[in-house]
Amino acid sequence: MSVTAPAGFTAAGGSAGIKSGGVPDVAVVVTEDGRAVPAAGVFTSNAAAAAPVQVSRAHLAESGGHAAGVILTSGNANAATGAPGRDSAARLCGAVAAGIGAEPRHVLVCQTGLIGIPFPLAAVEPHVEGIVRARRGDVESAAAAARAIMTTDTVPKTAVVRGSGFTVGAMAKGAAMLAPNMATMLALCTTDADVEPGTLRSALRSAVNVSFNAMTVDGCTSTNDTVLVLASGRGDAVGLDALTAALSEACSSLAEQMADDAEGATKVSHVRVTGAESDAAAHVAARKVADSMLVQCSLNGEDPYWGRIVSELGSAGVSFDMDAVSIAYGGVVVCAGGVGVAHDAGAVRSHLAGRHIELTCDLGLGSGSAAVLGTDLGYGYIDENRTTS
Repeated sequence: MSVTAPAGFTAAGGSAGIKSGGVPDVAVVVTEDGRAVPAAGVFTSNAAAAAPVQVSRAHLAESGGHAAGVILTSGNANAATGAPGRDSAARLCGAVAAGIGAEPRHVLVCQTGLIGIPFPLAAVEPHVEGIVRARRGDVESAAAAARAIMTTDTVPKTAVVRGSGFTVGAMAKGAAMLAPNMATMLALCTTDADVEPGTLRSALRSAVNVSFNAMTVDGCTSTNDTVLVLASGRGDAVGLDALTAALSEACSSLAEQMADDAEGATKVSHVRVTGAESDAAAHVAARKVADSMLVQCSLNGEDPYWGRIVSELGSAGVSFDMDAVSIAYGGVVVCAGGVGVAHDAGAVRSHLAGRHIELTCDLGLGSGSAAVLGTDLGYGYIDENRTTS
């Protein structure tokens, strides 16, 4: 049921003409009674933030961290569209607000698609009322909403986590331009936990750090990255630790689904760095390896060229000692003390032939560790992105 699994939420998905051929391109997720509830968001670090990011940030600030719903559109990012783009995003919020009896500042907006193209508000706005009116709290409506936000995704991405006395539901889209902060994607979480906005905000930031901020596909940070959460308060009162754990589980599931559905990817890499001077240093090093096109190409070719990994670790800008480093594929050590060592080559080949690749890099300098989720660089990625997409 994803976003309608927690009590107090309804959803809908439909077509408003952003995409051709009647393909679904608008989703709404709103509280059952139109009441504003605690809400929080984490947004792109890109200074070229799109209109919907600007509007949602402003609405959360104006409302003191409360929202009654979210409208999400796909097919046009409404980015690099100036004042008309901001007006379009705000008017979409107003259209949803009118349909649920809320104030426009209590509606948030997410948009995804092509950058630099004026948003077709005149064509879209008349359809919003009907989509809002169609909202329901059932499985089918949640599934329709998840499908409507897809762009180059091949499958919807959803998650449900059951806590003690509360539930978290989530949906997301994302298949490319995946890098922090965050990954290039849209994600919406709902929960029926009874929490205050400050607790919700802290829990979401922690969840994003261990999930979307710990993945990469191509090292590109989008203009539209947004993760939102709304809490209906229809469940039990929940502490920060329990809520953080549930949101982290849901967001991590969505991140893994994104990596598995990344454009052109044939492998999902799990890069873990241990033995760093700090966790932060380990994260930097792991991301340097995961982002390396040379390493990604080796993974695509199922070639255990560990020299490329060592080179990336040495240029990551963190403390590094060539004589202390070791590298392993799927738990099989191929490099120790900075040099190649005898190993089971067949086991390495078998591991690299699989879909999920485990790369472990021990820097041998301390107790810091971190993991980053990534992919290989496949021919399909280039085919998808060699023209406007």
